[in-house]
Amino acid sequence: MKLLALFTLALAPFGIAQSLAGLWDASVTVKSLEVPFRFEIAGDGENVLGSFRNGDAKFTSSSGSYKNGNLLIVWDYTASRLEATVHGGIIDGKYYRNGRDAKTIYPFHARRFVAPVLTTEGVPYIGGLWVIPVKTDKGESAWQLVVRQSGPEVTAAILRVDGDTGALEGTFKDFKFVLSHFSGARPSVFEISVLNDGTLDILQDGKTKLTATRSAVAQAKGMPEPTDPSKHTSVKDPTKPFTFAFNDLNGKPVSNEDARFQGKVVLVNIAGSWCPNCHDETPFLVSLYQKYHEQGLEIVVLSFEEADQLSDPVRLRAFVRKYGIDYTVLMAGDWEQAGAKLPQMANFNAWPTTFFIGRDGLVRGAHAGFPSSGSGELFTKAKEEFAARVEKLLAENVRSSR
Repeated sequence: MKLLALFTLALAPFGIAQSLAGLWDASVTVKSLEVPFRFEIAGDGENVLGSFRNGDAKFTSSSGSYKNGNLLIVWDYTASRLEATVHGGIIDGKYYRNGRDAKTIYPFHARRFVAPVLTTEGVPYIGGLWVIPVKTDKGESAWQLVVRQSGPEVTAAILRVDGDTGALEGTFKDFKFVLSHFSGARPSVFEISVLNDGTLDILQDGKTKLTATRSAVAQAKGMPEPTDPSKHTSVKDPTKPFTFAFNDLNGKPVSNEDARFQGKVVLVNIAGSWCPNCHDETPFLVSLYQKYHEQGLEIVVLSFEEADQLSDPVRLRAFVRKYGIDYTVLMAGDWEQAGAKLPQMANFNAWPTTFFIGRDGLVRGAHAGFPSSGSGELFTKAKEEFAARVEKLLAENVRSSR
């Protein structure tokens, strides 16, 4: 018995060493740019799950396995996977993702998380709202930078008209903040330095220079303001009903003239399962539907996917399962056809975009893009504004809305 006990104790450290559970300091390499991020593995033995950790959000895999030093983790709702080997406490492999633009492969590397030694000495305070002047092909003149800071640790996001960067996380070191993001998508690295005039000098992905001014200062100076997402997109003729006619995931035709939508408040959500900001928005839409459906709210997703997903939308089905979507999801076609298939839209160029339709079938407004929780108070504000608009429309009846 003593020999057996000694043998068991001798094997215990080996068993512990083989467990991958816990936090990892990970990175992917994107065109020679190393993007660091926090990665978490849960489970022991052969069944494991992996999660990208970004601020308050976690993107957890749908399945995973670890056997004989080989690691496979799958995110079916983003059509992504990690294939890697584990040796000497190091994970090396490749991350594969199918996106709107291309099939992407990123070299992946991770080692056990080690808490960094941080100091508050000499750390400048950059928390709050900032404005970044830009000129984009979507007609934007400014973006918003949202920063939350605790000593040398910072979480931030850049909010554009189509949504934000996801949570950028990092610390102050060598006279600058280095922040990064990777949630299986949107790989990015931002280096932020405070200039003598109080503005921020920002280097994005090692090549793009940006400057940020505190929001109050920018407003006082009359600098361009960020685009209002509620005024960016509209319809060409608001006196005509918003029409759509596509098949659901079972091949059944669905249109705006169906009985389920008559006399209801309808949110028509233009989205795609390839779209990171759509993943940010969907959990909120699910909660909105659960809260207001019995009061007369319907939600319809017109999902525009890549060509290879149209015949068998595997990722979209997984997307629906992942977020527990109970409302209507329709296959609308290739993402490049959105404008042609919905010709009533005016200035549509943000994914996602949601149209608010009153009980009379007419468009009462639209909202371009959607922020993630990384945008902090602006994320909260967007949710509150969505809910307020829905409540206002629900309070109307068919006669008074005409």
